[in-house]
Amino acid sequence: MRNYTVRKYRAEDYHDWNAFIAKAKNATFLFHRDFMEYHSDRFHDYSLIVLDGENWIAVLPANRVENVVFSHQGLTYGGIVCDAKLKQSMMLLIVKNVLQYLEADGIQKLHFKMMPSIYFDYPSDELNYTLFLTDAKLTRRDALSVIDNSRPHKISRARRACVRRGQQLGLVLKEEANFRLFWDEILIPNISAKHDAKPVHTVEEIEKLHRLFPENIRHFNVYFEGKIVAGTTIFISKNVAHPQYVSGQNEKNELGSLDFLYSHLILDVFRDKRFFDFGISNEENGRKLNEGLIFWKESFGARTLTQDFYEIATSNYDKLENVLI
Repeated sequence: MRNYTVRKYRAEDYHDWNAFIAKAKNATFLFHRDFMEYHSDRFHDYSLIVLDGENWIAVLPANRVENVVFSHQGLTYGGIVCDAKLKQSMMLLIVKNVLQYLEADGIQKLHFKMMPSIYFDYPSDELNYTLFLTDAKLTRRDALSVIDNSRPHKISRARRACVRRGQQLGLVLKEEANFRLFWDEILIPNISAKHDAKPVHTVEEIEKLHRLFPENIRHFNVYFEGKIVAGTTIFISKNVAHPQYVSGQNEKNELGSLDFLYSHLILDVFRDKRFFDFGISNEENGRKLNEGLIFWKESFGARTLTQDFYEIATSNYDKLENVLI
């Protein structure tokens, strides 16, 4: 059986990497090097390139922690990125060669944070099947709530009532790049109070990413009597609009500000996107489900799509040696 060449990403690969991502069948702007490197101080990059001769056939956005490689801890999803020409037998060899490369470099485990299928441009489950063949271990399964705009979906009576309340109270929705007001007044206080944590992105980081990807990152704030009461930051890819951050003032829930906001986003702003991905409603690595949160999302017409996380021993490359018959 032939073999592919695997090597680490280098700074001089910047333009070739981004060009490959732009034409891939299972990639979004999160895999652009400008996005991946905004948090380079927090992650030891271990991104890989797979070549057939001189031709790029796949890349693996990844980071390393001691003797474990992750795809990628700083991104919402990951996996092996490829173009539409890739076939299943090629993925078998790509994974085999990647695992061999990792084992030779002292890596014992490889963790995959799979990309949900709604983000694909073409069917792209070659990696899923290959992981089954390598006896990869399912370590986590998240429940995403997704609206499919190609099918009829109904917003519940309760949500519509909250939207009307917001309209009657004179709530004002603005699309603006005022991330700092939302971060300081709403997001940081709420995350601190509920989870004793901070947002993944600092306000300086999200402002930088917005400057780099203005078409892919949009922000909306809701005001009541001139004061901010809610907001959301939306990450936008070819087929999907995904709220990366959403929060409202706890004491102002009676305003219906989040219902008012999301009704407008779903029915107006992003109605031409195939999918609206609310994100997860689970905690504790998928083992606990926030019933109130998923009920709220489902009342807009969303239903569950799963995202899987796998762990594979690099020594399992030999399980791919006698698969083809």
